[in-house]
Amino acid sequence: MSTIDPTATPPATGRHSAEAATVADVTKVTDVTGVAGVTKVAGVAGVANVTNVAGVTKVTDAAAVTDVTDVVDVANAAAGTFDGWPGVPRFGTLPVPLTDAVANVGIDLPVGRVTALHARPEASARGVVLLVPGFTGSKEDFGGFLPLLADRGWDAWSYSQRGQADSAAPAGAENYTLEAFAQDVVAVAELVGSGRPVHLLGHSFGGVVARAAAILAPERFLDVTLLCSGPHGWAGRMEREEAILRERGSAAWWNEDNPHTVGLPDAALTADEAFRRLRMGATSDDQLLGAAAILSDETDSTGELLATGLDTLVAHGVDDPAWPQDWQASMAGLLDARYAIIPEAAHSPQLENPEATADLLDEFWGRDRAHPPVEPQQQ
Repeated sequence: MSTIDPTATPPATGRHSAEAATVADVTKVTDVTGVAGVTKVAGVAGVANVTNVAGVTKVTDAAAVTDVTDVVDVANAAAGTFDGWPGVPRFGTLPVPLTDAVANVGIDLPVGRVTALHARPEASARGVVLLVPGFTGSKEDFGGFLPLLADRGWDAWSYSQRGQADSAAPAGAENYTLEAFAQDVVAVAELVGSGRPVHLLGHSFGGVVARAAAILAPERFLDVTLLCSGPHGWAGRMEREEAILRERGSAAWWNEDNPHTVGLPDAALTADEAFRRLRMGATSDDQLLGAAAILSDETDSTGELLATGLDTLVAHGVDDPAWPQDWQASMAGLLDARYAIIPEAAHSPQLENPEATADLLDEFWGRDRAHPPVEPQQQ
């Protein structure tokens, strides 16, 4: 039987220096008080009395965990760093293809710590890209997509906005204004780019935030991509959702939209359903209400974005139902932006047609070779 010394320092491997080598064919592990930085554990027949395995979400005081064949990407130790960034536990158990090329890290802002995913290329990066998730979303919306960008040479980041999932969530609606969200984007961009401008992408609601950030501090960005995001919201858009949130909270909203999941344990749901239910419950109601108000605002800042002089890409899936496609096309024209319709995709092209989406972004970000290659940034 193999044994593990939990006090031993594992060897560094992979693209992120805090990761450990594979541990295979373990038949029994007992009384483990701390195991950190493990990227893969395979062939475990029994795990008992586990009090802390850093980076494994909610595996605590287990009497027995049997028939575990693969636990991937436990590169999320609560202690330790990854390229100088503080490691944080992985949020949820969504089986996205996170690899040793992706790290779960924390970024400390004035609002508190927001959580991020970071994927960097093997060689010198062609630039830094920052992806901002949308309404009810989180950094995990790009979990399987970041490695595709890293494979194309980009130092790629996504983060959960304030109030989303496991990021800092201050109480009070006054903390979830468009200006507050935009200030966070500017602060994150400055940190991940080490003061140099980055390529910025916002998805849906994240696009509204990204454009506000670009208007606020255009010097922080090389360009802006608005992915499945329109020029403005419309009154009454989120009326039903706002009423449920105010009266009964996000759990009630989830239950109304997903009645087949009510009362069922995670094991009875699909992995995606279990993750989205967890995320909805973890996301601040104040954040959801603030974002819903922004999505209902009819203010159009297209002219202000144009005035920044930043190159812009407007793109959406061919079947995107969330924002009127003619609005997006018209906005692209007003911005003198590149406009692209992504085939075999709807409102989340990075999930529905990731290769085509990555190719589109790679071509847009790489169009100007005047910027020299940069090394992936450390904090």
